[in-house]
Amino acid sequence: MTTREQLTLFLCGDVMTGRGVDQILPHSCSPCLHEPFVSSALQYVALAEQANGPIPRSGDYAYIWGAAREVLDRERPDTRIINLETSITTSEDADPKGINYRMHPGNVPVLAAARIDCCVLANNHVLDWGRAGLVETLETLAQAGIRAAGAGRDLRAAQAPAVLEVGNGNRVLVFAFGATDSGIPPDWAADAARAGVHLLPDRSGTAVEGIARLVLAMKRPGDVAVASVHWGSNWGFEIPPAHRRLAHALIDRAGIDVVHGHSSHHPKAIEVYRDRPILYGCGDFLNDYEGITGYEEFRDDLVLMYFATVDLSTGHLVRLTLTPLQIRNFRLQHPSVPDRAWLRDTLDRECRRFGSRIALSDDAWTIEWRGPGSS
Repeated sequence: MTTREQLTLFLCGDVMTGRGVDQILPHSCSPCLHEPFVSSALQYVALAEQANGPIPRSGDYAYIWGAAREVLDRERPDTRIINLETSITTSEDADPKGINYRMHPGNVPVLAAARIDCCVLANNHVLDWGRAGLVETLETLAQAGIRAAGAGRDLRAAQAPAVLEVGNGNRVLVFAFGATDSGIPPDWAADAARAGVHLLPDRSGTAVEGIARLVLAMKRPGDVAVASVHWGSNWGFEIPPAHRRLAHALIDRAGIDVVHGHSSHHPKAIEVYRDRPILYGCGDFLNDYEGITGYEEFRDDLVLMYFATVDLSTGHLVRLTLTPLQIRNFRLQHPSVPDRAWLRDTLDRECRRFGSRIALSDDAWTIEWRGPGSS
């Protein structure tokens, strides 16, 4: 619950409702895959069931969100933003990259079940089924009343922010873009005549100035500007210096109030710079990876909900709370006490490198940081 002087954003990392997850929903795409070792999406369902037991097949679109809906009902954020790492399409034009995610358009109510306001699309899976698949994704989201950012029918549309009205004349502006170091193919970039994603040409001052022009042309007093960035590798806690420089420049020069980073399969450090949060890697939030071996030390089954409360007069962070959850049976649930402790200790270790720390509470964690101007 917020006052008129503040608003609260819900943010999370990668939401992957394709492949195995799509197969347990009412309107599944063909399970045929083009991966080197797996030919059917049903194999991912089988792997998950071998690991954690039966997964129901039902018409309940709310199923996958599980405990997350309880948390959302309790926190009552003013707006809900996810990175949708799935194309919504029946296109059969599979990109030869090998790993292709898609959800049947008939399953779009799964997003409405969590009352998602904005889907960020500037990622390395939204064109997995070609430009026709991207266009169908955009059309499906628009028909469902869900805003999209970071991809479009041309460059101008891909660069345009999602504008989320939150009442009292205040808005959240979501600017989304991706970097090639996250695995986005360079030829997925939108241009003046071609659909695609808003792809950063580099992380130079010129690129930042281009984003600054977009933001400052739109932002007005009382708005909160979010930069949602798909960057970096899937695994590892290291924050590349170039990412930190870009995040700081977005705040210093482009008027960004919240940096929403994603691509990593597990949560990474949080920095509060000039009283504005930088989420370097929000981790996965929903996926079909149960039963897949490798990288177990990063615990990608443990996920986080991020609730950022922002002062509307200054753009400063008032409060940042985190709620840990766990993916099990393709559904979000509350983790065990040992699992909570592992994630808390790991994230606290990484955050301390950037001047912040995790403060404990029973139901959620709060980020504490140094005062104004801290980094």
